[in-house]
Amino acid sequence: MRVMKKPRIAITMGDPTGVGPEVIVGAWHHAELHDLAAPVVFGDPVILQRAADLLQSPIKVKQVDTLDAVPAPTDVLPCLPVVDPSCRAAPVRQIDARGGQAAYDALRAAARAALADQVDAIVTAPLHKAALWAAGHHYPGHTELLAEICGVDDFAMMLYLAHGGPVRGPAGLGVIHVTLHMALADVFNHLSTAEVLRTIRLTSRTFSAIKGSPPRVAVAALNPHAGEEGLFGTEEQSLIAPAVQAARESGITVEGPLPADTAMVRAAAGEFDAVVAMYHDQGHIALKLLGMHRAVNVTLGLPIVRTSVAHGTAFDLAWQGRAETSSMIEAVRVASLLARDKLSAAD
Repeated sequence: MRVMKKPRIAITMGDPTGVGPEVIVGAWHHAELHDLAAPVVFGDPVILQRAADLLQSPIKVKQVDTLDAVPAPTDVLPCLPVVDPSCRAAPVRQIDARGGQAAYDALRAAARAALADQVDAIVTAPLHKAALWAAGHHYPGHTELLAEICGVDDFAMMLYLAHGGPVRGPAGLGVIHVTLHMALADVFNHLSTAEVLRTIRLTSRTFSAIKGSPPRVAVAALNPHAGEEGLFGTEEQSLIAPAVQAARESGITVEGPLPADTAMVRAAAGEFDAVVAMYHDQGHIALKLLGMHRAVNVTLGLPIVRTSVAHGTAFDLAWQGRAETSSMIEAVRVASLLARDKLSAAD
């Protein structure tokens, strides 16, 4: 049965001027990566070989022209060349349109392969948003670009930490955002009862695949102290509470709006499986403090499985042999879990 096989996972190279190539090559050493999946990199073989040489890795990068030609040995890194070779001339640790274009091309090629069922999931190395814009692709990030490629409007980003360390819940902890990549001043204009309810429903539906049963969801307040009965704002009463009530009436186990600080403490202790945050930093800061290098980015609502490392291009560390690989390994683990669940449902 197909579900019994290792899922084939496309790993995108990301922006070649950042840590992406090093993270991929560094993770390739770990047997766990290959126990979980059959990975193949979408990017540039020359860039990846440079990373292997920098890390003094015995891994050999092999260019493959089709996914059917992917080799099995774990000491060989197969790379499907899907980017313009001009990216090789982009200076490292700098914003460059050639790096942004390479990240864009790798992502688009991997997403199309996933939509065509040529791969079972994609895992993305980081891109630099300014470089993406410099290349003429005006998207806030991976999430919005993937939503357009896949033709979906109902999507969200989840930052996820597996069980372990300060995260006591057996299914781990996910934080899902109602608003995402926008100025803080714009958040208030994009919040509504409908958007909060949509995110709660998407959270419950998607996190069930990770937990294996319906999750317990907490919804964070927008204002300090959940508005303190209207003293610090009324959005809790006028926007968030009605969405929570509607979700509860539809059968979702949900509580809120809760003060964001205590909601995250209770969730980390295992009381909740997922927290719906109102804006980017409300969720990101809390979860990354719990486990920066184990955190995984998961895009919810797509017809394909996509996970990512939870860090950026890290120009301060790039191309110095100092890149951290644990987030990439965890991203592959979560992608494999979600891909197996999707394949099992299809069967």
